[in-house]
Amino acid sequence: MNVKLNDNVLVITGKYAGKQGKVIATSPKSGKVTVEGINIQHKAQKARRGNEVSKIVEREGAIDASNVMVVCPACDKAVRVKSGEKDGKRVRVCPKCGAVLDKAYAGKKGKEVKKEEPKKRTRKRAAKAAAADKAE
Repeated sequence: MNVKLNDNVLVITGKYAGKQGKVIATSPKSGKVTVEGINIQHKAQKARRGNEVSKIVEREGAIDASNVMVVCPACDKAVRVKSGEKDGKRVRVCPKCGAVLDKAYAGKKGKEVKKEEPKKRTRKRAAKAAAADKAE
């Protein structure tokens, strides 16, 4: 399955063909994905407490992963995913423009990531004493 969580996808078949959305859930064993705003289903939800009201809830249903294509963020086209290699790791690549589709590797491009140093911890007593000295 070439579709991952938070991918932008285009539905290519069925009732919602031509619509785009973000993947909010995947189930690789069954080969299905849940896309935001696609395959809306109505479900009756029963009241569980005395002060609650029964209602009909709309939620997204799962669709087969073969019915969607990943949209490349660089060229903004629906593509069949090609596998490539970057820094010794296997990544998903757009065959049209060559952009990396995996978000972990897409933004790095050889830049070093700066790590933020933790803030210095000060004791409360020392902070109170310093504030008292300034007030005088």
